[in-house]
Amino acid sequence: MANRKHSLTIAGHRTSITLEQVFWVQLKECAAADKVSINELVRRIDATQEGERNLSSAVRVYLFERVKAGRNTD
Repeated sequence: MANRKHSLTIAGHRTSITLEQVFWVQLKECAAADKVSINELVRRIDATQEGERNLSSAVRVYLFERVKAGRNTD
């Protein structure tokens, strides 16, 4: 499974995250379910993360926990 780099703008700053395709698809689905943009969902993830975890890792952990909790749809 190939990693893909995606550029985003979060709180007015350009950044990029590298995710495997399966995580990118799930991120899109979660953003759609929440009725927010991908940029906004990633901004929220970034705002709530603790410690020194990089943003790509924070997104993966968020998605894993969300799917595990069964909250990936409306």
